[in-house]
Amino acid sequence: MQTAPPVQHKATRPRADALRNRERIVSAAREMFTEFGPDAPLDEIARRAGVGNATVYRNFPDRDALVREVVCSVMDRTSEAAELALAELADAFGALERFVHVSADERISALCPMVLSTFDQNHPDLEAARERLEQIVDELMDRAKAAGQMRTDVGVGDLMVAVAQLSRPPAGTGCVNADRYVHRHLQLFLDGLRTPARSDLPGTAVTMEDLRQA
Repeated sequence: MQTAPPVQHKATRPRADALRNRERIVSAAREMFTEFGPDAPLDEIARRAGVGNATVYRNFPDRDALVREVVCSVMDRTSEAAELALAELADAFGALERFVHVSADERISALCPMVLSTFDQNHPDLEAARERLEQIVDELMDRAKAAGQMRTDVGVGDLMVAVAQLSRPPAGTGCVNADRYVHRHLQLFLDGLRTPARSDLPGTAVTMEDLRQA
């Protein structure tokens, strides 16, 4: 008696329209969270994304899951921009400048504080995105220092604190209109990172670990 061949189960892939819906939700949530903070109404996010509320909850079971996805998405996009700058620009400091301005455009500084108050900081997705970003920023800075273009007494934490402070208008205060000031002030800060340094900085270079322990 012949044994029937085993049934082959094909891995199911998300449909293209389902992936597009998810991308639209994340994009709309990013805009809403930037403008109004993490408590922005989910039904308004659904409306802006052009989907129903059920579609939002099918992709993200709760608000924390959506906020986490938005923050990880922004960090990943910023990391990709930094990697591209490293690959495309021979000028080490120019690559660092591009990263700083792109991170401001991505509004990473407005979104990342949500990590502290909204969801598990040790979630594996968040840790992976954060580690990737920290490594590429460290590489950008090391290359600029090795080229003699950047002062050596600053760390990744120093850079990220300054970028956050200079490009993080409070949610809901017309932050989109502040862009004309953000890039001007960021460039002033970047000029202060160039060598030769005009002064000695108090204290020691700040790492990202220092910031997490603060």
